[in-house]
Amino acid sequence: MALSRSARLGAVATAAASFFVIAASSGPGPGADGVGDSYFPQLGNGGYDARHYALDLAYDPDTDRLDGRTTLTARATQNLSSFDLDLQKLEVTKVEVNGRRAQFTREGDEIRITPRGSLSKGREFKVAVTYGGVPEPLGGPIVFGSQYGWMKTTDGVFVACEPNAASTWFPSSDHPSDKAAFDIRIKAPKGLTAVSNGRLVSTYDKGGSTYTHWREKKQMATYLATATIGKFDVRTGVTPGGTPIYVAIDPVLANSNNVDVYAVTAEATDYWSKVFGPYPFEETGAIVDDMPAAGFSLETQTKPVYSAVRNETTIVHELAHQWFGDSVSTERWKDIWLNEGFATYSQWLWAEYKGTRSAHDSFLAGYNARPADNAFWQTVVGDPQRDTMFASAVYQRGAMTLQVLRERIGDAAFFKLLPTWTKLHRYGNANTDDFVRLAEKISGQQLDDLFQTWLFTTGKPVI
Repeated sequence: MALSRSARLGAVATAAASFFVIAASSGPGPGADGVGDSYFPQLGNGGYDARHYALDLAYDPDTDRLDGRTTLTARATQNLSSFDLDLQKLEVTKVEVNGRRAQFTREGDEIRITPRGSLSKGREFKVAVTYGGVPEPLGGPIVFGSQYGWMKTTDGVFVACEPNAASTWFPSSDHPSDKAAFDIRIKAPKGLTAVSNGRLVSTYDKGGSTYTHWREKKQMATYLATATIGKFDVRTGVTPGGTPIYVAIDPVLANSNNVDVYAVTAEATDYWSKVFGPYPFEETGAIVDDMPAAGFSLETQTKPVYSAVRNETTIVHELAHQWFGDSVSTERWKDIWLNEGFATYSQWLWAEYKGTRSAHDSFLAGYNARPADNAFWQTVVGDPQRDTMFASAVYQRGAMTLQVLRERIGDAAFFKLLPTWTKLHRYGNANTDDFVRLAEKISGQQLDDLFQTWLFTTGKPVI
């Protein structure tokens, strides 16, 4: 069929208009100021993928002042005229993009950076931010009512940042969906030890300072980074299974002999490697600091931080997170049960391994201890809301969900599911739907009713 001349002209005009629309839409534009997480809408940033952070830090414990230069290597995922980094409170003195001074503005916790020239989609670029000040810890109801983030101790600082406090001490795309490798260099007064993620590259004294360089080669969420500084007794070695281990304990706590942190860390790392799949990182360990005001521990990647000498069950919980939370991270914070439910269930598996109580009996103990009218049963575990994302139900009912799943599909399928999950999403991100689909695939069963009842329905389920 042939078009009339007027129709042909109309078609040409329409095509030309479409071309200009496409051309305009593909031109450079600003990256989003967040990844759209419903709990933290402005955490993380759009328009690029973080690949590597080089943190150069100098810390003075006498004044609590931190001076830093963070260099982020990223890849543009769109044509960028500008992009954001997350940074809370600290003063920025200079920003460079690919070695050239760049303009920037501040609004709340966002730095909006405008390079001299636009950045093309697919191109790798470097942004360096020079900054300083006294980092302020965060507070509120989220982390059990405790402060968290950059917390002053008597001899240094305790750094534990879940969920949104990494940007209190370095500029970043501060969301677990944007993971990167890290090099962390720390200058601190001589006599103090700076402990961070990954393997120790070097440490040396110069003048009155100690310079320490840590490297985490594997992808890491920003909240899992630490730069804990203080006086520590350090013990290093290799677990019986062959994983390097680094344990730092505040000498103030040396006489707290309720648990052998080094021994439990080594044993749990090796045992979880059998149950969950190979240990995902280059080193395991622990940082035990005298910070009782924090009241919590955190699974910082490769070396969980403990705010005091904790018990054995806390250690095995935080080490299980190296698989569930650290290697396999949530896409959005509403899926936090994939971290905490799994780590809590690991405590039940540890008791089973030690012969003290079966996971079934641990399930019944928690289930029977809470009557149907207990507020515990009103938390929607699969979407617990921002201020209650660490509610006890996320931990305990999350673990109960896994035990119900285990009893539904049987041990053979369940203990195939766990290492398959950690292998499939190793160093990446996943969500609840991903887990449900994998459980159904491995078991050959339809499991929608189980997960709907235990994760998304309030009230005490009937068993």
